Parts: sequence; structure tokens; C-alpha cells
Amino acid sequence: MTKKYFFLLLLFFIASLPPVLKAQNNDGERILYYQMEPLDDSLFIKIQSEVFIDPPDPKAEIIVDLRDPNNQTVTIRSTLYPFLAFTPETRAKIVTYPFKINLEENINFGSVFTRVAEKIRVNKAFQPPTLTQISSTRNYINPFLQLFGGERFGIPLKDDIGFSFGFGTRYSGPLETNFIEANFNILGFYGGVFGPLDPLTQIKKYDNTNNLYTAAGYQVGYVIPLGNFFEVSYQSLLKNPTAEQQDYYKRYDVDSLNLHAKILYYSYYSWELRYPISFMGSTRAKFYVARYLDEWHIGFKGRELTLAGSTFDFSFDAMPSSDVRQPQYVLNLMVEKIAESWAASAFAIGPSVVLSKKDNGNFGFVTVFFNFRLKMGTSL
Repeated sequence: MTKKYFFLLLLFFIASLPPVLKAQNNDGERILYYQMEPLDDSLFIKIQSEVFIDPPDPKAEIIVDLRDPNNQTVTIRSTLYPFLAFTPETRAKIVTYPFKINLEENINFGSVFTRVAEKIRVNKAFQPPTLTQISSTRNYINPFLQLFGGERFGIPLKDDIGFSFGFGTRYSGPLETNFIEANFNILGFYGGVFGPLDPLTQIKKYDNTNNLYTAAGYQVGYVIPLGNFFEVSYQSLLKNPTAEQQDYYKRYDVDSLNLHAKILYYSYYSWELRYPISFMGSTRAKFYVARYLDEWHIGFKGRELTLAGSTFDFSFDAMPSSDVRQPQYVLNLMVEKIAESWAASAFAIGPSVVLSKKDNGNFGFVTVFFNFRLKMGTSL
């Protein structure tokens, strides 16, 4: 597979996502039966708190039916509540809520092609980040635990003090590396250890010549205290891999003409320049460029992107240059709300692919697997 097929795949991946543009109602149209898009966490939590739903879910499915003046209702996660159960202030916010999915709209045979195009707009697709996203001391706090790669799972002990850990690196895809890490965070500074978890790479038996391997080491890092946009870090091996470990990590390279598996040695200086943003109602999103372990990374990560009642995570990482490995591209798409009740926002699952040079020297899919994440706390 040549590189042109990768770009065709990337275009298909982007086109298959819900549009970046946001659905809206026709100006002047009064909608009486609609679903509220979960784009206002505080309002959704307030609505559920007033009918004693504990814990409230900021991404819950809420359907409003005002068609019958004598029987107006609000359905929250399949449970029906009378409209008058809410305070006058909350009722007013429900009625005037701007992001509605009209459940009475006419559907015809052409709607499968035209519905989204008729409903989109660009207003408010991008919004400023939240206070937590721009805090240099609290940026590590993250309630999402991902199976492969992604942002580190961060547990706050007291505001700017806590722990974080993750599987793989922030930029890796599934089955790509044996890297795991755990850190202690305080006032924008973090320090911790990393090491190997070999079962993460042992599942896949082919196209492992572009993997990343590590032995035990330590790392320190600091987020420059002018806002959460620039981070510097240092990684160092406590002991270089033994000859036996090196042979084991390169066991798939024996008959290959492309020996590009990377094994970490000695030490590395790394940095990341990022721009946090609230994108499509995301609870956590950013664009970034980074140099990590002597490799370049450019990409986007978004958590709980929301449109038309659908909630999903999407990330794309391009590694165009490395001191050892071939360029590679990682795409993740994980869909939320595939379960009911409280589990609707508890986890997300979906496909993950890694594209790079294969064992035979051709560019193509080196990994096609699934990724999975749990939501361990409230949105930030």
C-alpha cells in the first residue's frame, strides 16, 4: 500500500466522523418535541439535581415534550418527569436551550443524504478552554483511563497535588509499546517511574518492526507556569536493556529488511507545545506538536466530542520523524453511550489503527485493533 492510500484513509476517517459543524434549528421555528444536545454540563447537572438524580450525568440523554399543554414532560435517561417538577428558572432554560435536535422533523427518502447538510453551522464549534484546561498546576487531572496511549489518568489528592499513570506513551497506539508510567504531580511539576509491560506487545505476531521498547527508568517534567501550553521533561533509563532483552525485543526483525524497532537507551530531553480548547462540547481537547524520546509528534486529541446526541472520543497522531523508527500515524475513534442508565457515559470503545511501513517494506496497516477507556470521575 502506498502513501496515497493513507491519505485516502485519513479523508475517509474524517468524513465518517460527525461534522465539525453544529446542528441548529431554523430561525423562528418553535420546537416542542426535542432532544437537548449535551453541550452545557452545568445545566444538565442542574436539571438532574432538581429531580434528585445522583450522581448526575453531564452527558445524559434528555428529551423534552411540550406538545400537550396539559401533559408536558422531560425524559432523563428513559425516566419520565413532569415539566412542572423543575423550577421556573430551569424550565425557562430548557425552553430556550439553543442546541436542540428536532424529533418532529419530516424525514423522507432523501434525508439519508441531506439531513446533516441541512442542519449544520459553524457557530460555536470552537470555544475557549475551561479553567482546568489552562491551569499549569492542575492540567494532570484527568478522569479518563485509556487502555492504549492517550492522556494520563490523573487522580487529584488536593487541588494541585496528585498522581497520574498510563499505559503506553501519550502518543502511542495499541500493541505498539511496552511502556507504562506512574507519576507524582505537585504545582505543575511531576516526577515518576516508567518500565516495561511486555504483554502489551506480545499479542501481535506480525509487523512489529516499528515498535518502541523500554526497560525501567525515571522521568521528571514541568509545565511552564504561564498557562498549560508548554511542558518540558527528561527521561532516563536506570539500566539499559540487557543483551538478552535486546534480542527478545528484536526477535521479529530477524528476517526483515527494515530493522526499525526502537529500544530506549540512556536519557532523553522532551517537550510538548499544546493549545487546549473546548471543541464540539469536548470536556478535554487539544492540538499539539511535541518532541518526545527523539521523535516528532503532531496531532489532536478530543474527549467526549458531542453532536446530534452522539458522544465520542477522537485522536490523531502523526510521527513524521524519528531517530530510529519509520514515520507512523495513529487514529483512535471511541464511541460513548453504547450502554444505558449510569453506564451511558462510563466507558467508550472503538477502532484504533496504526499505519506505517510493514515487515515487507510496504506502507500500510501495521495494527488494526480496538481501544477502550473508562470514565472514572466527573468531567473536567
